[in-house]
Amino acid sequence: MPNKDAPVPVAPPVGAAGPLPGRRWAVLAVVSAALLLSGIDLTVLHVAIPSVNRELRPDAAQLLWIVDVYSLALAALLVTCGTLGDRIGRRRMVLGGFTVFGLASAACAFSASTGELIAARAALGVGAAMIMASTVSIIRVVFTDGRERALALGVWTSAHSVGATIGPLVGGLVTGRWGWGAVFLVNVPVIAVLLAVGARVIPESRNPVPRRWDLTSVLLSVAGLGGVVYGLKQAGEHTEVTATVLVSALGGAALLAVFVRRQRRRPEPLLDLSLFAERRFTTATVCVIGCFGSYVALLFFLTQWWQQVGGYSPLRAGLSLMPLAAANAIGALTAPWVANRWGHRGALTTALLLFAVAYAVIAAVGDTDHYDLLLPSLLAAGYGAGIVMTLGADAIMSAARPERSGEAAAIQETSFELGAGLGVAVLGTVMAVAYRTGMPPVPGLGPGERAITSESFAAAEDLGSLLPPATAEAVLDAARRAYDHGFTLVAVIATIVLVITAALVAVLLRPGRTARSRTRLPRPTTDAPR
Repeated sequence: MPNKDAPVPVAPPVGAAGPLPGRRWAVLAVVSAALLLSGIDLTVLHVAIPSVNRELRPDAAQLLWIVDVYSLALAALLVTCGTLGDRIGRRRMVLGGFTVFGLASAACAFSASTGELIAARAALGVGAAMIMASTVSIIRVVFTDGRERALALGVWTSAHSVGATIGPLVGGLVTGRWGWGAVFLVNVPVIAVLLAVGARVIPESRNPVPRRWDLTSVLLSVAGLGGVVYGLKQAGEHTEVTATVLVSALGGAALLAVFVRRQRRRPEPLLDLSLFAERRFTTATVCVIGCFGSYVALLFFLTQWWQQVGGYSPLRAGLSLMPLAAANAIGALTAPWVANRWGHRGALTTALLLFAVAYAVIAAVGDTDHYDLLLPSLLAAGYGAGIVMTLGADAIMSAARPERSGEAAAIQETSFELGAGLGVAVLGTVMAVAYRTGMPPVPGLGPGERAITSESFAAAEDLGSLLPPATAEAVLDAARRAYDHGFTLVAVIATIVLVITAALVAVLLRPGRTARSRTRLPRPTTDAPR
């Protein structure tokens, strides 16, 4: 979330002399409930993916789009929506976000094809970006007392974390009873209430000196990121580098290069990249992206692994993640104590290595039938990730000068969402390639049937329902072994990434001229969960 110490210039609320005594808490309830929903939608679909597979039949690349297009759209538009909200009014931006989020939730619930669900999930991310970008500024306007404001920002920050933490459990409960569409449909009545109450209690405010809204930069960043991710997923889908893959990936990279060049030359850039000249700032940002990407990917692949290989129900898979989420919360809460005892650099390095070791043990165990053996690793992974996400966010803010804390907060928040999207995209592509190449031949299948079994676990499962019992069992056993192989490879790669990140932190995250704050921890996160 944007840092609560970031100075945000605001105009007095339009149409009100000041916040009414009880009204400010109603405002906090509305924006926190909205953030809770946004967090839930980051992870709620993870346990519903096998059900989506059975009904919509997405291929491997489409499945990844369904999962991560939400966080990618959110990351791409957070800064844009914040700038636009400063100009047109934050109340208007948030209420518009409620509307988009509610309509997109309904569209997700009733999607009849993979393309429809991907488009609706992207719209859901747009709505979440509109909501998240302006809520912290609204809280600053409504809560004029410093102590109340600190409490309100703490509640607001934790709302997204709690939502993302309970997302898999909510998904398991709802999917098992009403189907995957219901995980989105439950948003609609809640958003309707928030829209009605928010329209009455949220005051309007604007930045008296707003930055210029650069549409060209917005288009460059969205198209560039989309091109790179599309090329990556197509490479995983076809297990080869085709002309389409090259054109998409290189074209996207070129657009991102133009975006960077444009930001460096403009007097009022959409995203101020000069902050990355500070070594500690850049290192902390890479730390957040690597850790949060690995964490969200772990949540996603564990739920698939347990359900598709281990035969877990959606509810059991969601419940199985709760120790991981609880340990993440404890890690976030104890991060200040750990940092005060060992220092930010020592605490971050140790926590990253703990997370890496936990990932390695999960890869080594590789058996869904022995949850008791996985449990210590899940607890270690959650605890280490909780420390890293909290202290990494603080390191980003501490590396920036106080007068630039607002810009640093925007990059900090974007790094979390970008990490979530890229973690699933990159490691999901690895999983797709490993499954395709690791699928052993099954006797009795023709060339066409062998091609189907190599598409995805869901495709192999569907084919098995049409085959004789003995052949079907052989197909499913081969698919489980291929998925096991892919999951192990993903865990090994994530382990390597975390070890490299820990080394970078140990070497580069040294104290600079900017004094570090060990008490200002902007994201006590249990995110997703964040």
